[in-house]
Amino acid sequence: MTIVNDPTIKKLLKHDKDTGSSEAQIISMTGRINQLNEHCKSHKHDQASRRSLIQIVGKRRRLLKYLKLNDTDKYEQVIKTLDLRR
Repeated sequence: MTIVNDPTIKKLLKHDKDTGSSEAQIISMTGRINQLNEHCKSHKHDQASRRSLIQIVGKRRRLLKYLKLNDTDKYEQVIKTLDLRR
């Protein structure tokens, strides 16, 4: 999983090599979702990629729900930074 080197996103991470925290996983999944979304737009009959996209969206949704229940301030910050609709 790759983490974007955007300075506003780096503020959400706990340290430079953070990949396991909920925030880092949500950031990584958002990048992968964006890539798969573009792929699915150009390859409409690729059902395997579409299924992967749906699974990752569900996993990110569950992580966001977990973050909202345990740390609402961090949740609001992640939603605002990543410009998600929730």
